[in-house]
Order: sequence, then structure tokens, then C-alpha cells
Amino acid sequence: MGIVNIEDELHEQLRRASKASCRSINGQAAYWIRLGMLAELNPGLSVQELTARELKAAGVETPGLAA
Repeated sequence: MGIVNIEDELHEQLRRASKASCRSINGQAAYWIRLGMLAELNPGLSVQELTARELKAAGVETPGLAA
């Protein structure tokens, strides 16, 4: 595990998003990093489609969502 240096404003946004998402700050950062990687690797998919695909791969049922 390492340390990542980010701008103060981005850290503040991360802190706020973590509260809204009921995640730890590290958990929120990991989520954003993973989602960003997936978006770069799959430019034709929306955030919702990427999320549905990841949930399906984890065995979570997502009725009504495109995967």
C-alpha cells in the first residue's frame, strides 16, 4: 500500500462524497479510481452500465439495469 498525494480541493470533495456514499475516504477514493480505470478501458459504456456490469460479475442481481 502506498500514499497518493492529491490536491486539497480534490481531497475535500472526496471527503464530502464519502459521507454521502457511506464509505470511508479510502473506500471512496478506491471506488473513483476503479470506476475511472473501467471508464478508460470501456469508453463506450456509461457509468451506470459499468456499475451494472460490475455488480453482475459480483453476483448481485440488478433487475431493470442494462449490463
